[in-house]
Amino acid sequence: MILFLGIDGGGTGCRAAVADAAGRIMGEGSAGPANIASDPEGARLNILVATREALAAAVGSASAGAEEARLVAGLGLAGANAAGAAGRLKLALPFARTRVETDAIAAVKGALRQGDGIVAALGTGSVFARQDGGTIRQIGGWGLALGDEGSGAWLGRRVLAKALRAVDGFEPMTPFLQTLIDDHGGAEGVVGFSLAARPADFAVLAPRILGSTDAAATAVVEAAVADVAAAIDLLQADGRVPVVFIGGLGASYAARFSGRWQITPALGSALDGALILAREAA
Repeated sequence: MILFLGIDGGGTGCRAAVADAAGRIMGEGSAGPANIASDPEGARLNILVATREALAAAVGSASAGAEEARLVAGLGLAGANAAGAAGRLKLALPFARTRVETDAIAAVKGALRQGDGIVAALGTGSVFARQDGGTIRQIGGWGLALGDEGSGAWLGRRVLAKALRAVDGFEPMTPFLQTLIDDHGGAEGVVGFSLAARPADFAVLAPRILGSTDAAATAVVEAAVADVAAAIDLLQADGRVPVVFIGGLGASYAARFSGRWQITPALGSALDGALILAREAA
């Protein structure tokens, strides 16, 4: 029996699903972050942990090891657009056949299936894509150092930078910014945090920022909203299509853009899209 594996991996976590030839999901699993650019070895290990959990649920733990090498896998992963990352990962995985794409490609296939539209994926990172007649154009998704505008990590980094600017006197110190500085043990603590922080660590601050009415927090959110709008407008330039917001911050942004575009719910998840990738790989 052919078994298909779908992996949806991002900066916060990794999800796996094993399905049979009829598309029935037999088992699911989860593990930690799976960004193959920022932490390739950690991502590989988390992919395997999630896979083995899903396989054990599907066929039983006694048979899971034998089935692993027979899986046809589709992986939608953060960091897959970094040079060489996807190829190296494929060589390091034990599956019979493996297709690796960005998490945006998996998200589009899951959210839109064969339909036309735009997907705005906003979680720890951010990426945007448009599908027309099965052809997908992706923008963004360049990682926190160079992009990921509007993402949870971007929000967290931006507000901490703003807090340090307030310490220097470039802008007003607000209660929200002072609380952040105090939470980190002072300005030096903020710097220390930033030196070791990964995108998921910055993203922890996102709910507090999005839920705050503090002037500094709302200024950061307004900048994020403007960046997200610019990305979607760019993809809308040659015709109006529906927009689907997904990811941990998707609902928050969708509410802010109500009435601006035709916003529709996703038909499926990025994990569903990863299983579609697996079927295409077969």
